[in-house]
Amino acid sequence: MIPRSEKTVRRALAALALGLLACVASVVWALFGPNTFAGGGERVLYVSRGRSFAAVVDSLDAKGIIRSRLLFMAVAHALGGADKVQVGKYVLQSGVSNMDLFVMLRSGKGNQLIRVTVPEGSRIRGQARIFSRSLGIDSSKYAQLAFDPGLARSLGIEAEGLEGYLLPDTYEFSWEQEERDILRRQVDSFLRFFNDTLRMKCRDFGWNVHQAVTFASIVEGEAVLDEERPVISGVYHNRIMKGMRLEADPTIQYVLEDGPRRLTYADLKSDTPYNTYRYRGLPPGPVNNPGRASIMAALYPRGNGYLFFVANGRGGHWFTRTYDEHLHYVRIYRHERRVRGGTGSTLR
Repeated sequence: MIPRSEKTVRRALAALALGLLACVASVVWALFGPNTFAGGGERVLYVSRGRSFAAVVDSLDAKGIIRSRLLFMAVAHALGGADKVQVGKYVLQSGVSNMDLFVMLRSGKGNQLIRVTVPEGSRIRGQARIFSRSLGIDSSKYAQLAFDPGLARSLGIEAEGLEGYLLPDTYEFSWEQEERDILRRQVDSFLRFFNDTLRMKCRDFGWNVHQAVTFASIVEGEAVLDEERPVISGVYHNRIMKGMRLEADPTIQYVLEDGPRRLTYADLKSDTPYNTYRYRGLPPGPVNNPGRASIMAALYPRGNGYLFFVANGRGGHWFTRTYDEHLHYVRIYRHERRVRGGTGSTLR
């Protein structure tokens, strides 16, 4: 017969063992138990700069990503490094454990790259808005840096800013990527594209890179159809060779505070170095950020005898050699525009 005292000890040990087992099970559950999302699938979490860990946990809880706020906080406290949670976009799968989730946030390994497409012909402020919407960056800071002559020169651009050198393309960046890093990547893409062959080609026209990009931005601003880019380039080359004014609408649109809009005759008389209806030669700098096709068209124009072109109302243009021919198509365009009730610029 087992003495009562020994039974008491055994019961106490069994209770202790069960208690320890329960503690271990709780720890394992807290660390490795699955966070199952309602409806399964995945959840997206954005962690922004300057956001506190408590705010991140609040988002996790509000989105139904974690099953218990207290459990997740306890795991984070046990593992340490809650102050090192990385900025980024995280795509989380249903079933992720607290431990895996916290380690992912702390290391940034689950940070997803975000694809952003910048259209040809977009300007600095337009690109700033695109990156702000897609990446959550500060659009004002992006624009301020892009117009900074010091930054331009530090990136190898001999200009008063980066307008014209932010190559339109599809990029991949992290959520809230530093604005300076985005600009550097865009300029690097431009410099890789504008290689020594293209730089040598500039000499055929007596241009430096800045003048070539400025010319290309005008082609970009005028062209809608890819096949017309070399033709439009040829027209402007012809006008330059004959000492004619470029009379390019995009150069005036660039300085309009309420543009883009239909130009008026008062706009065509405005006293600005960007007014190519008033001043001969190229404007002081690019009027947008041209794409690769427009840069190539600027340097490799299609030879033709055209001096004028006018929109045909169908996305393309009519090209003519004489002013009388040009006026004929201008009248046709204006008539069709009145019939359609449309607006837009016509003259070149």
